[in-house]
Amino acid sequence: MTSYQKGIPVLAGILLSLSLLAPACKKNDTSGAVKFVAPASFPTPVYNLSANPLTQSGFVLGRKLFYDNRLSRDSTISCGSCHQQFASFVHAGHIVSHGIDNKLGHRNTPALVNLAWSYDFFWDGGVHDMDLVPPNPIKNPVEMDAQLPVVLDRLRNDSKYPGMFKDAFGTDEITTTRFLQALSQFMYTLVSANSKYDKYVRGETTLAAEEQQGLHLFQQKCATCHTTDLFTDRKFHNNGIQPTITDSGRYNVTLDPADIGKFKTPTLRNIEKTGPYMHTGGLRSLQAVLDYYGSSVNASATLDTVLTRDGRTGIALSEDEKTQIIAFLKTLTDEDFMKDPRFSEQ
Repeated sequence: MTSYQKGIPVLAGILLSLSLLAPACKKNDTSGAVKFVAPASFPTPVYNLSANPLTQSGFVLGRKLFYDNRLSRDSTISCGSCHQQFASFVHAGHIVSHGIDNKLGHRNTPALVNLAWSYDFFWDGGVHDMDLVPPNPIKNPVEMDAQLPVVLDRLRNDSKYPGMFKDAFGTDEITTTRFLQALSQFMYTLVSANSKYDKYVRGETTLAAEEQQGLHLFQQKCATCHTTDLFTDRKFHNNGIQPTITDSGRYNVTLDPADIGKFKTPTLRNIEKTGPYMHTGGLRSLQAVLDYYGSSVNASATLDTVLTRDGRTGIALSEDEKTQIIAFLKTLTDEDFMKDPRFSEQ
C-alpha cells in the first residue's frame, strides 16, 4: 500500500500451498487449515509466520477487509481500490496513488506481491513489519483518510465481522492487532511464482530464442539489483530517475546523507502489467524504462555505482538488446496469479 510520506497453482510442492485454500475459499466457507510453503527457488521468508500462523478463517477475513470500502473515511476506498489484482495489485495506469476525494499521492503504487520476503515496505522502507503497513494508507489524508478506532467500531457494528473474527481468532473481540494480522494473512499469501520463467526454471518449458537472449542480457546488465528469483535485492538505490531535491527517498527515513534519492528496488514480477514505472510513475512503457537507463540517467552524488561503470552514466543497450530484454521480462507475467479467484473480492 502506498504512502505519500513513504512511499498459482501448486506444482510439485514447491509453490505456495494455496491448493489447501481452495475448498475454503468458496463464499462464506471459513473452515480448514492452510499451509504456507515457499517456492523452492525463493529465499527464506522474512515475515514471522509463527507469530501469525495462516488459517483459512484468517485468510478469508483478511480478504474481506482488503476489499472493504469502510476502511476509508467516507467508505469509498478500499485497499483493493488501489491494489488491483488484474494488474498484480498495483493501481493500473495511475502515475501516483489516487485516493479519497480524488486526491493524489506523491509516489506510484507498488505491487503487492511476494510480501512475505520483504524486510521493508514502501518505496523508502519506512515500515519494517507487514502488520504495520495498513495503518499508513488508512490514516494517510490523501489515501483513505480514516482513523483506526473509527474503522474498528464500524467492524464491531457489522452483522458479519464479529463472527468472522471469532472464527479466525477464537473470540469475537475486534482489536487492532487482530485486524492487522488478518490483513497480513491475506497479503502474505499473494505469492507469484508460476510465470513462464518459473516453469522454465522448473524444467516444464523452454524459452524462445529471443527470451533466452534477453535472460542472458538481463543477468549481465540488470540482475545486480533485480536479483532472481524475487527479482529484487530488497535494497535501496538511487537510479537517478529524478533530481533528489524533489523526493529524498530513503533519506527521509534514515536522515543519512548517503541515502538521498535512494528507493527500494521493486520486483520485476508481472512487470508487463504494472506500468507506469518508477516511484514517480513517469515512464509509461518497458521500452521507455530501458531508453531511460540507456541515455537519461541523472547523475548525482548518491547515484548507484552500477550506473557509473565503464566511464559512462547509465547502461549501454542497443535497440536489439532492449527488445530481447523486454521479451524476457514478459516471461515474468504470472496470469494464474492475477486471475486466481481466491484473491478476488468475494
